[in-house]
Amino acid sequence: MKIPFLDLNSQNKIIKEEIDLSLGKAIKNCDFILGKQEISFEKEFAGYCGRKFGIGVNSGTDALFFALLSLGIGPGDEVVVPVFTYIATAFAVTFTGARPVFVDIEENTYNIDVNKIEEAITKKTKAIIPVHLFGQPADMQPISKIARKYNLKIIEDAAQAHGAEYKISENNWKKAGNIADIGCFSFYPTKNLGGFGDGGMIICDDQKIFKKLLMLRDYGRKSRYEHVTLGYNSRLDTLQAAILLVKLKYLEKWNMIRRKNAKVYNCLFKNNPKIISPFEADYAKSVYHAYSVRVKNRDKVREYLGEKNIGTMIYYPLPLHLQEVYRNLGGKKGDFPVAERVSEQIISLPMHPFLKEAQIRYIAKQIEGFL
Repeated sequence: MKIPFLDLNSQNKIIKEEIDLSLGKAIKNCDFILGKQEISFEKEFAGYCGRKFGIGVNSGTDALFFALLSLGIGPGDEVVVPVFTYIATAFAVTFTGARPVFVDIEENTYNIDVNKIEEAITKKTKAIIPVHLFGQPADMQPISKIARKYNLKIIEDAAQAHGAEYKISENNWKKAGNIADIGCFSFYPTKNLGGFGDGGMIICDDQKIFKKLLMLRDYGRKSRYEHVTLGYNSRLDTLQAAILLVKLKYLEKWNMIRRKNAKVYNCLFKNNPKIISPFEADYAKSVYHAYSVRVKNRDKVREYLGEKNIGTMIYYPLPLHLQEVYRNLGGKKGDFPVAERVSEQIISLPMHPFLKEAQIRYIAKQIEGFL
């Protein structure tokens, strides 16, 4: 049995007619940059998340970068980020001239360890970027409490968490990206909501920040040829928005299937002490962008699964403090023991809305047989 890590072909077949119609509309209108469908998608996605404003940009990295710039963060500042995440989270900080300050992660959720944030805060700290890793929101209420105490801003890196929810109170759940000052998303093709190329979005409620972001993404212009600030060329093109408008209608259904698939995996692994399954906190509804387990001899397990035609990925094999690009920050092995341990054991198994239960059972059987 051949089981790919991700199956975009099945997804595209189901929505092909709708995609063709939506793309045809964009082509007919010839408004490829900041066109009607792009504006519609900004409004619909922001509304879906519970926000007033959405600003489409060309990537999740730019979304984080512009969010930081809109808050006035730059050279001499520091921003707290988890040490276990995709490098774009830290790069966005570095691009502003500020310094990323790494914090270790929780052993169970793999999100930033709330109890270690305060010790990373200095007089130079201006913001915290919690990452909702693998589709599970970080514990935002205690993070918000710390931010208020030190007068810091919070930017949610929700690149992997489209539609994930966080429990504010018993009957009040909020979507990821709508729990702090600004939320940032990626629409890279592999995401729960992904386009046919790069794309990203920033969502917020503050009109002043919204207006700053509009200029930052579009050459700093006030009108067509009137430029009032330094800006960039980073716009979500209408063709990507046309695709994302179609896919947004299916996001809740696809996320629900991901959660169902995760439960099947969990049930199959629950009695095996050699496998650490994903933990879902009681304050979170994960959308399982990745289903990541931990095993010893991870590389041998992955090699074996490859021989059985089962696709896997490793998110992430090297924590940020050990990346060569950040050697100048002085990090060394042993500084963040939890992230280092997790990075040596973690492996992501196939997870998408078109994964069949029989495939999941086959994957589980192969892993348990090898172990």
